Amino acid sequence: MSLIDSTISKRLIFAIALTAITLVAEVIGGIWSNSLALLSDAGHVFLDLFALLLSLGAIKLAAQPSSDQHSYGLHRAEVLASLINGLTVFLLALGILYEGSKRFISPEEVKTAPMLIIAVLGLIANLMAAKALHGHSHDDLNVRSAFLHVLGDAAASVGVIAGAILMRYTGWYQADPLISIAIGLLILVGAGRLLREATHILMEGVPRGLSVDQVAERMRAIEGVLDVHHLNLWAVCSHIFALSAHIEIEPAYDGLRSQLLQRIEHELQHSFHITHTTIQVDCSACNGGPLIKDLSHTERNSSSCGHVHT
Repeated sequence: MSLIDSTISKRLIFAIALTAITLVAEVIGGIWSNSLALLSDAGHVFLDLFALLLSLGAIKLAAQPSSDQHSYGLHRAEVLASLINGLTVFLLALGILYEGSKRFISPEEVKTAPMLIIAVLGLIANLMAAKALHGHSHDDLNVRSAFLHVLGDAAASVGVIAGAILMRYTGWYQADPLISIAIGLLILVGAGRLLREATHILMEGVPRGLSVDQVAERMRAIEGVLDVHHLNLWAVCSHIFALSAHIEIEPAYDGLRSQLLQRIEHELQHSFHITHTTIQVDCSACNGGPLIKDLSHTERNSSSCGHVHT
């Protein structure tokens, strides 16, 4: 593991510890104060805690070597965990919305003092975690995602604080289920986004924010490249993007293929965070081919399977 990854890991562990303490405090405080809003925020904190654990896990998995059984390593474990977490939190959000609607019809008294204290402590913990992650959030997509999760939870904590103050001075206890419903909807959106992104990666989709045409145009703009075709672009996991393509080069660059490939790889990594590339140069069999080549099923030779079918 590199020095940078080690530093990021330590900051993530610090943020995880703070978030875990906040989760336990909000569950206990929510039961003690009878605040559904505080319990709902605990559900949102759980989503953030899982996101932080995924970010830390992604760094640990990236340090594991590839094997003959997993040529890409174990990076996809992050995506599978995201899918399971998204399904779990989606059901949690539905439960919060159900309980919130019931309590809105029949509001219950809430102990606002402990609710306010726990919410303020949660906000402080979220801000401390955000500060720890902020330094690396601009350079690392993985850390940026975790940083945004923590900020979202800080915003939810502000909502709980506002609700506690409102109920303390007005006695309008319907504010508690209203806040819980709002947080439930926030969790529902987050879970839906998590499920969509995990499914998209598992389906070998183009990484979010990129397009095949955009990447191809940038490659064609590099001096020496005539055309690009048979381009495939996908995500191994949320922070590792891969590309394979055929390129046609100008005859004058035939003896400079290594330098040209280095320039292309540098441009792809710098502009699109594409770090895993397989580029075939001057493929005469497919010159002028389509940018995206359709895949088709072919009959498999029985001898290639290691045994004979009878």
